[in-house]
Amino acid sequence: MTELSPTAQRQRYDGLTLTLHWLTAACVIFLFSSAHIWAWLERGTPLRKELQALHISCGIVLALTIVVRLLWRIISQRSPRYALPPTRDSRPIKLAAHAVHGMLYLLLFAQAALDFLFRWAQQEPFRFFGGLDLSGWVNIDPALRHSLGEWHNNVAWALIILACAHALAALAHHYLFRDNVLSRMLPGRTGR
Repeated sequence: MTELSPTAQRQRYDGLTLTLHWLTAACVIFLFSSAHIWAWLERGTPLRKELQALHISCGIVLALTIVVRLLWRIISQRSPRYALPPTRDSRPIKLAAHAVHGMLYLLLFAQAALDFLFRWAQQEPFRFFGGLDLSGWVNIDPALRHSLGEWHNNVAWALIILACAHALAALAHHYLFRDNVLSRMLPGRTGR
């Protein structure tokens, strides 16, 4: 295994950042797809109930992950000057990148909050992987259930659309600009 140069190390994301990024992506993809899959399943079936339970638990994992991501971003003080390679380091691209990242974080936090509020408004039991019962922690008016469910769905669509735009931008950096923006986020890559 070759040692990375100091410049490559600064441009490459650390292992925890990579893990949290890909865990977030996996959770978002699973949560979005599972919600659409169970819509096709007959109500009350064991498969539908199990998929919903996994959806809830994965949503809790996502909520914890985004809190850790934000704390790690603050603690690690990752320098934004390494966000883009010098050849593509224009002000509009930087602003767009920061705006998209900011919106992704905002939508992730909003979705996590809506998830808990919606579940509490449903006043049904929900457990973290069958263990910790979170259903009675906060009392939310059940009349808000429908509105919270709609907001939860709308934010999910906004999040998946913005995440797809984020992924397309990474692919554009890789295939059109031929820089290292994508490779720095891939596990096991040098980021050069």
